Amino acid sequence: MHALLISTYELGRQPFGLASPTAWLRHAGWDVTCIDLAKQRLPDDLAATASLIGFHLPMHTATRLAGPVIDRVRRLAPAARICAYGLYAPLNGGWLRSIGVDDVLGGEFEEDLTAIAAALASTDQVADENRGRPPVPTAATKKGDGSLSVGTPAVPRLHFLVPDRTGLLPLDRYATLQMPDGSRRVVGSTEASRGCKHLCRHCPIVPVYEGQFRIVPVEVVLADVAAQVARGAAHITFGDPDFFNGPAHAMRIVDGLHAAHPEVSYDVTIKIEHVLKHRDLLPRLRDTGCLFVTSAVESVDDRALTHLRKGHTRLDFIEAATLSRSIGLTLVPTFVAFHPWLTLAGYCDLLETIAALELVDHVPSIQLAIRLLIPAGSKLLEIEEIRGLVAGFDPATLAYGWAHPDSRVDDLQKEIAALVGVRIASDRRALFEEISALAYDRAGIARRTADMPGAAQRVVPYLSEPWYCCAEPNPDDMRII
Repeated sequence: MHALLISTYELGRQPFGLASPTAWLRHAGWDVTCIDLAKQRLPDDLAATASLIGFHLPMHTATRLAGPVIDRVRRLAPAARICAYGLYAPLNGGWLRSIGVDDVLGGEFEEDLTAIAAALASTDQVADENRGRPPVPTAATKKGDGSLSVGTPAVPRLHFLVPDRTGLLPLDRYATLQMPDGSRRVVGSTEASRGCKHLCRHCPIVPVYEGQFRIVPVEVVLADVAAQVARGAAHITFGDPDFFNGPAHAMRIVDGLHAAHPEVSYDVTIKIEHVLKHRDLLPRLRDTGCLFVTSAVESVDDRALTHLRKGHTRLDFIEAATLSRSIGLTLVPTFVAFHPWLTLAGYCDLLETIAALELVDHVPSIQLAIRLLIPAGSKLLEIEEIRGLVAGFDPATLAYGWAHPDSRVDDLQKEIAALVGVRIASDRRALFEEISALAYDRAGIARRTADMPGAAQRVVPYLSEPWYCCAEPNPDDMRII
């Protein structure tokens, strides 16, 4: 039988969310075709002949992009079993079912997807919605206001298989690593763990995993890395929400990677809290080929950090930046620059802090325009102040709309988003200067010369497609081929 797995967007990477379930389904005897709609068109005949069609929804943008495609596929293949899986599937379960999805699976989806495939293979009546359908493992029910109430059972413990990337587009079709000397490296990606031990309120992982965390066996991760290196990867991005959720496991991974492929570099994502807690491990990261560490700093306002439940303070961020520089490890902070607790002066303070820490070249310009996203199931709705700000759940955007108490802050965000949107690949330092000039003007604050970035530009390695999360997408970016 034939399965069609579809990705709409996975941060400019070759989709892990297709490669992993492909291994499971092929092991079960299925013929699997993978389509990445960020790079390919979906042939009508391919969808029309599939018995099982799966959509990977790892993030908000991917989910919104999937909507019209699911509608199209349902019309092309009315008898097919359509599944949605990944972080944002259970968060939007009611909406997904309303547009034709049969099964909504969460973060640990491979086993359930394979069980659905087995049920389909065991019955000739594929189109009979009442036969052969195993129970949906993640409960998501639609409430009266159109939002979702997500029930989170214990996350299953899977026996992971090595992802099967056969049939996926070549790695050189995806984002590349830009090096300081002007050269580029082909990038692969994998996951050493899933879920997260932490409960940050704005994070989409939390409503699905609720502090649960699963590791992928070392041998599985290294086999996936080796397969990508054989296909040309010279750099690996680890997509773990926090690489140091399991520091001992993480170090076994990077030690093994470096021993097998000493010429291959990598990058990871680590909380500021863990950068400081496990500072003794940072030199080993550097020495095994880690080129940079991404960390979701989010804000330099302690009040906002407390509301977001980030687990670090402004001073912790400053210490982490100083520490990283002292050992020669590039820290790449990300931000939710615009949030309900921001003031115009506070935004200028954010810019001043970035400049004072000599991080202007480290911060992708898009990070300075990001506005807080409040999706279905968000833990931000626990905060009374947030509940007082939000409008109803909007099925068109799959999020709760909110307006800042000071309309000038929202106006500034729109101006900066417009500026960055047309020049996202521009020189970061030049764009930072323009953003700063605009922000100080709108705030009516005189900019101090000491706050200007230093004259010497420090180029750092970076991925050609910026990483970002928990942000409201620009409607102009909601396109798919």
